[in-house]
Amino acid sequence: MSRVLIVGAGLTGSLCACLLRRALQTDVQIVLWDKARGTGGRMSTSRAPSATSHSADLGAQYISATPAYARSHHSFYSELLSAGVLQPLSCLIEGLKDKEGTKNYVTPLGTGSIIKYFLSQSGADLFLEHHVTGLYRRGASWEVERKAGGSEMFDVVVLTMPVPQILQLQGDLGQLLSVQQRQQLEGVIYSSRFALALFFSPDTVLNIPWGAKYVTDSSCIRYIAVDSKKRNAAAPGTGPSLVVHTSVPFGLEHLEQDKEDVQPIILQELHRLVPGLPQPISIKCQKWRYSQVQTSVPDCPGHMTILDKPLLICGGDAFIHSNFDGCVESALSMLRVLKAKLS
Repeated sequence: MSRVLIVGAGLTGSLCACLLRRALQTDVQIVLWDKARGTGGRMSTSRAPSATSHSADLGAQYISATPAYARSHHSFYSELLSAGVLQPLSCLIEGLKDKEGTKNYVTPLGTGSIIKYFLSQSGADLFLEHHVTGLYRRGASWEVERKAGGSEMFDVVVLTMPVPQILQLQGDLGQLLSVQQRQQLEGVIYSSRFALALFFSPDTVLNIPWGAKYVTDSSCIRYIAVDSKKRNAAAPGTGPSLVVHTSVPFGLEHLEQDKEDVQPIILQELHRLVPGLPQPISIKCQKWRYSQVQTSVPDCPGHMTILDKPLLICGGDAFIHSNFDGCVESALSMLRVLKAKLS
């Protein structure tokens, strides 16, 4: 039985684990590590800092399926709709500009529910707060080191974390990358932004006509959403939550500042855009250093194979584009390589 490590419990990593399990059944042991305390990556659903059942999507907000992807990824959309993980977007999103024929979907339980669904199907051994720091080739295997200390051996390693974090890994990776591969990886550019979630008491009523809105008259804020209205799923006994995403230029300008220092600036602008906003019971601020991919890895659609024996591949939205379908394409691309190697 081959032992496969997938690093990164976001959409690409969780779907790759799910597809690999379905393809090879019991012929493979799948282990999944993530450095965070929870799964989801940029599709995680965040809990309120206070001890309530409040939650909000601070990363991805909804899924847009173009006609082409709706056809090629029909099985994924059908499965998630049948499972109740996805449902059609029904609220008004002001300023949304879609290509003709695009269908939009939301996650009633938050975007993190997509990752949890695929992980539940994968049978993977999931370990959180496992921060990979080094990769060392040991004959026909990989020794993978963790920040907390210790290491484990694997037959195959799949890296799905942001490309700058891949390039920071210690060990043999730097020597294995060709000059061309390094140039390709170093050329990846991510946008950066901050996100805020404001959680309100159960008796709060937000007199806001839209579920979400793209803001055009602010250098600070780009997007605002009434999270429960956007998801069409208000949890019993909880109040509404409001999600705010900053613009990319604002995120870049304040990227190296502590989020506690940036939060008041965002709140001041929010109150200008939405006057009369009630006082929240708690606020959560998230800094997305690696938000969306602006420049992807060229000439490597879906993945890059670093070494064939022992197999080391990397993938994710940086190898195609930053959305649900981009991650699906990357997972499918890596699955083809894994099946050819492990079957």
